[in-house]
Amino acid sequence: MAATTDARGSDGVALRAMTMADLPAAHALTDELRWPHRSADWDQAFRHAEGLVAERDGQIVGTGLRLRWGPQHAAIGLIVVAPACQGRRVGHRLMTALLEGLEGCSVLLHATSEGRGLYERLGFVRTGEIRQHQGVAQPAPLIALGPDRRLRPATGTDLETLRALDAAARGMPRPALIDELFRDADATVVLDEAGHARGFAMLRRFGRGHAIGPVVAPEAEGAQALIAHLVGLNAGRFTRIDIDFDSGLGEWLESLGLLRVDAPTTMVRGAPLARDTNAQLFAIVTQALG
Repeated sequence: MAATTDARGSDGVALRAMTMADLPAAHALTDELRWPHRSADWDQAFRHAEGLVAERDGQIVGTGLRLRWGPQHAAIGLIVVAPACQGRRVGHRLMTALLEGLEGCSVLLHATSEGRGLYERLGFVRTGEIRQHQGVAQPAPLIALGPDRRLRPATGTDLETLRALDAAARGMPRPALIDELFRDADATVVLDEAGHARGFAMLRRFGRGHAIGPVVAPEAEGAQALIAHLVGLNAGRFTRIDIDFDSGLGEWLESLGLLRVDAPTTMVRGAPLARDTNAQLFAIVTQALG
């Protein structure tokens, strides 16, 4: 990544490494843009990331995080530029600095419509789409499962398997993130088949209420069973889930009161992320974390 402080631009904006002390200002930026992140959501992302801030006259006007997952994978998120500084290439400078040292890596991000052109110019290609669904969850009819299949609460003995399922589905290893999500989740449910964990899903605090994700399953039936169980647990409360558009679950989610509100683009620079047909990613953790 770029040096701790880079040359000040002609607009007086300079980049430097983000510190914990910058998180309140970073949170204020996302509040200004009406993004839903709580201070706790920023704290969680930063625990797993290296960050940069763009600063002008002592005020933070931009942010960006990168998360290194092993030697060959990374994700970039929370690229935020204050409205007063948009259109001045601040986002381009942040992205260029965050990409330094990631040559040869597969780098994942989820792009807003406003940011997609910038990311394409930096070598990212579209690999899919996300559909953000949210609302006050309605009670969900349970999904019938085939023989030898059941849902059960996850336990600590499942953690190694959850890490492996997430790595197979996301295409990159994220053990520290899965460990933290499991520790802090309100509920983690496993899709069990003949005594073997074939998928899982988590319900946890995020943004305006709760989020469901990640959701990993071998096929749509298993994903629906996992999601329906967690939606039922959170019925009557604000719930968000960011699904892979190719999952085909959008209409079903809307029937549960979770309406589509956004459609970011999944983009990757470098080698495509490996896909495992036996462990598919039906819902992501967050757009920043992947």
